[in-house]
Amino acid sequence: MQDTAQVKLLEALRSKKGFICDMDGVIYHGNRLLPGVREFVDWLYKENKRFLFLTNSSERSPKELQQKLARMGLDVDESHFYTSALATAKFLKYQAPGCSAYVIGAPGLVNALYDAGITMDDVNPDYVVVGETNTYNYNMIIKAVSLINKGARLIATNSDLTGPSDIGIIPACRALVAPIELSTGKQAYFVGKPNPLMMRTGLSLLDVHSGEGAMIGDRMDTDIVAGMESGLMTALVLSGVSTIENIKGFSYRPNVILNGVGDIAAE
Repeated sequence: MQDTAQVKLLEALRSKKGFICDMDGVIYHGNRLLPGVREFVDWLYKENKRFLFLTNSSERSPKELQQKLARMGLDVDESHFYTSALATAKFLKYQAPGCSAYVIGAPGLVNALYDAGITMDDVNPDYVVVGETNTYNYNMIIKAVSLINKGARLIATNSDLTGPSDIGIIPACRALVAPIELSTGKQAYFVGKPNPLMMRTGLSLLDVHSGEGAMIGDRMDTDIVAGMESGLMTALVLSGVSTIENIKGFSYRPNVILNGVGDIAAE
């Protein structure tokens, strides 16, 4: 039985107008929908909540994410998705319109950069941009290091070191960019969560004030700190990376801890 404090926190969470939700470890693991997600999405629509799936993954476009959920039986419009690839493209377009980049990443990142007017260049680019990709290899590291040593600046889509999958915890963007940082002595600028640039964009897309919103995620070091520093109510779900034990290593706490997003929809 839930205690009174937990019940009040859940009521406060349910009363929010807007919800920013992580995806990996919150909505699915790989190609497996997590328990309670269908009920949660139905609840969002039933209660006329504004919601955005804000993911640090840069591999897929919003359309591909929409289709991925559709294959799992969830019908969510493409407008409800925003990725670190889109955030990175927006950042570079603002910083250096018409710039060029050498990209280590999946089609979702490459296409977002193309759409922002950024050209691909593996000879003398303005930036080296790193995101998640299954084709990551040693030759890419060598090329990136060489280009950075010639003056290219290093950008990474997100600072996630690991991520959940249907086969367990796997390396994520920060693990891929680390060899390049170590070899060049240059630190990457990370665009995704917990960077406030991405959070402000998310709130703008929802058209919700931070005091009326909530951040739901499975990571203390990206989702929860991003929500907290943006003034959102924070809900940590234990369906992804975080556990009750490793939460203790952080100096801050989420407002509420849930087994999964299904707890929000449960009466």
